[in-house]
Amino acid sequence: MRVNITLACTECGERNYISKKNRRNNPERLEMMKYCSRERKQTLHRETK
Repeated sequence: MRVNITLACTECGERNYISKKNRRNNPERLEMMKYCSRERKQTLHRETK
């Protein structure tokens, strides 16, 4: 049930992180505050396809 997902920065669009999630428990798209090396600050990262 666990699938690999990619997290992309909402400000610059760079895909910085790879994570896993359980689709049964979290069917909606994941959002996290993560560090973006291009922006050099913490930004909101969303799950992409």
